[in-house]
Amino acid sequence: MPNQGWLYDIFRRVDRDGSGAINTNELQSALSNGTWKPFNPETVRLMIGMFDRDHTGTINFQEFQQLWKYVTDWLNCFRSFDRDNSGNIDKSELQSALTTFGYRLSENFYNIVMRKFDRNNQNSINFDDFIQLCVTLQQLTSAFRYHDTDQDGWIRISYEEFLILVFNVTSH
Repeated sequence: MPNQGWLYDIFRRVDRDGSGAINTNELQSALSNGTWKPFNPETVRLMIGMFDRDHTGTINFQEFQQLWKYVTDWLNCFRSFDRDNSGNIDKSELQSALTTFGYRLSENFYNIVMRKFDRNNQNSINFDDFIQLCVTLQQLTSAFRYHDTDQDGWIRISYEEFLILVFNVTSH
C-alpha cells in the first residue's frame, strides 16, 4: 500500500466538493484505464457499490483506501495477462486469464464477452472493462453456486428465479 499521507492527498484532490466522501463522478475522474479516457461509468458504479459499507452512495477515505488496494491488485493481475504489453487484453489473453481463474468456458462465450466488453471495437478489453467483466463473472458464479446445491454445474430454477438472480447480481 502507498503512504497513507500520499493517498489522503489524492483523496482530498478527488473530493472536489470537500464533503469528505467521493461520489461516482469524482471517483471516475481519479481513475485511469490506460487509454486517457474516463473509467467506464458502470465499472465505477460497481466499485462504489462494493466499497460503500455505510450505503451512502459515496466512499469515505477508509473505503477509498480499500478500493485503491483493490484496483491496484486488479491492475497487477491485468498486466500479468497482457502478454504483449499493449495496455489491453485480447481474446487469447482473456482466455488465459479466465482459465487461470478456474473457468472452463466455450469459444462462443468468449466471443460474446468480447462483443460486450470491447467498448472501443478493437478486439480487446481495457483495464476498467476487465475489472467489470471479472467482478460480474465472480458475482454470477457465486449466485449460480448458491443454487447448485450438489455442485455438479447444473441448476434448475424458474424463469422468475433466474431473473431475480441476474438482477440481484447486476444491480450491485
